[in-house]
Amino acid sequence: MGASGGTGRTVLVVEDEPTINQAVTDRLRAEGYTVHQAYDGPAAVEAFGVHEPDVVVLDVMLPGFDGLEVCRRIQAVRPVPVLMLTARDDETDILIGLGVGADDYVTKPFRMREVVARTHALLRRVERAAELAAAPAATTDLGALRIDGPARRVTVDGADVHLTPLEFDLLAALAATPGAVRSREQLMSEVWGWSDASGTRTLDSHVKSLRAKIGAARVRTVHGVGYALETP
Repeated sequence: MGASGGTGRTVLVVEDEPTINQAVTDRLRAEGYTVHQAYDGPAAVEAFGVHEPDVVVLDVMLPGFDGLEVCRRIQAVRPVPVLMLTARDDETDILIGLGVGADDYVTKPFRMREVVARTHALLRRVERAAELAAAPAATTDLGALRIDGPARRVTVDGADVHLTPLEFDLLAALAATPGAVRSREQLMSEVWGWSDASGTRTLDSHVKSLRAKIGAARVRTVHGVGYALETP
């Protein structure tokens, strides 16, 4: 995407390593974004309130308090897409990050163009979600699982299940064709807005998080292809 990719959009870059922070900032500014910087947890929360960014690029390891706590606090103010930067490719860390409201992650060392591509994709997803909200899907009942499209609400056996916006979008994409296998490419395109499947590990992490909330047996893995939402 060219320099117009980020026109009019504001990004908050939170990274305590000044060299990395500046490199990410410079690259995003070159793409047309307005970029603000923070170097620790408390400053990140303060900058979020002042600048009201459209997307946050957030390092997990920060002084003051960590990126997970930053994510918790800013998501409590208003939902915002968050791209986590993690030094450890540790699945537990990643699932915790997704659980507190992060939408995606890249593992260090990362390529700068990957950060830019993920940032573009998160913003496209927000725009697409707004379009979908204007024409919400109907309510889907799959046994004990109920997906209320207009209210963006999910219940299992009548009990509310708290999903992140991205988890809901993923579930809705699977529920559009219950029982049918959705390929990884289809899901990455529909939910994340990616034209390739380079982010399939992100998809796998979100499926794992979704299973933990709605019941593992409800999402079936079809090896080498993708996933299906099981019908009762």
